[in-house]
Amino acid sequence: MAESRQKAIGGYFELTLTASRLPLHADARLFQSARAAFHALLADGKPRRVWMPRYICDAMISPLTQAGITHEFYELDDNLGVASSLTIGKADWLLYVNYFGICTVQEAALSTRFDPSQIVFDRSQALFAKPINCLAEIYSPRKFFGLPDGGMLKSSLSLPSPAEMDAGSIARCTHLLKRLDSTPEDGYADFQHAEQTLADTSPKQMSNLTKSLLRSQDHDDARRRRNENFRSLHERLKPLNELPIDVNAIDGPLCYPLLADGAVLRARLQAARVFVPTYWPEVTARSASGSIEVALTSRCLPLPCDQRYDQHDMARIADLLCP
Repeated sequence: MAESRQKAIGGYFELTLTASRLPLHADARLFQSARAAFHALLADGKPRRVWMPRYICDAMISPLTQAGITHEFYELDDNLGVASSLTIGKADWLLYVNYFGICTVQEAALSTRFDPSQIVFDRSQALFAKPINCLAEIYSPRKFFGLPDGGMLKSSLSLPSPAEMDAGSIARCTHLLKRLDSTPEDGYADFQHAEQTLADTSPKQMSNLTKSLLRSQDHDDARRRRNENFRSLHERLKPLNELPIDVNAIDGPLCYPLLADGAVLRARLQAARVFVPTYWPEVTARSASGSIEVALTSRCLPLPCDQRYDQHDMARIADLLCP
C-alpha cells in the first residue's frame, strides 16, 4: 500500500499547465462551486435568516433550501445598492451581490450601514475585488476563465474542509474543449449539461484539475484587458446606457452592463454571433412590475469585455449597437 501512494515516475504525460506567478486569493477555501461554498458557510454559521436580493439566480437560493435556512428578499435601489428601507435582525445575515463587478462603492457603503460581521459579499461577478471587512466573500473563477467548475470562499469563520473531493471536473470539460477546437454553438449543450451537474451544493473540495487550471491563468493580464475593454465600450455606449456607472471604480469586471432596449439590441448582436446571457429570467416572478430588478432582467445586456478580446472586438460590438 505504501508503494501505491508514492509519486509516480515515468509513463505517459499529463496535460501540461504553467503555474501563474501570483496566486489569486491564496488564502481562500476551495470548493466545487460558489454555491457549494455558500452552503458550507451556512452550515457552519447557522444564521437565523438570510436576506437575499430579489435580483439573484435561483442557484444561490438552492443552498439555503438544502441547508434548511430561512430567507427573505430585499429590493435594490436604482444605483444597484440595497434599498434604504431595509433593516435586519441581530441574528440575520445579509448577502449582497457585486453586480457585473462594478459595485465596489456599494459594498463599501454597506459595510458602514450594517454590521460587517453580518454581511456576505457574493463576488461571483467580481473576482478581482479587493478584500473588505465582512463575514465572508464568495468567488466564482469559472465565470472569468475557462474552468470546468470551482468556487472560492474567504471567511472569518473557521470552516472545516470537506471530506470529499469533487470527481466531476473531467466530465465538465467537454464544452471547454469543443469551443477551443470548434465553435461555441457546438459546445453549448455540453455547457448546459455541465451547469446542471453542479445543482447539488453539498460542499466538496475543488478538484486537482480545476486547481491546476486556475493556477495556470494569467490573472494580472486578464484584469488589465477587462479594464481596457470595459472602458472602451463605455466610451462608445455611455449615451445609450441608463445604468449609472463609475468607470473609475471598476477593476477586472465580469462584463459591461448596458441597460437599454434589450430585446431589439440582443437580436442584432445574436445575428452577428455576439452572444450575451440573460441574468436571470426567474427574477421577474418575484419582483414588482416596473422595478429595477425587472428592468435588469428584461432590458440589460451584459456585453462581453473579457481577456479573450481586444479593442477591435469592442469596436465591433459598439458598431452593432450604434450603427
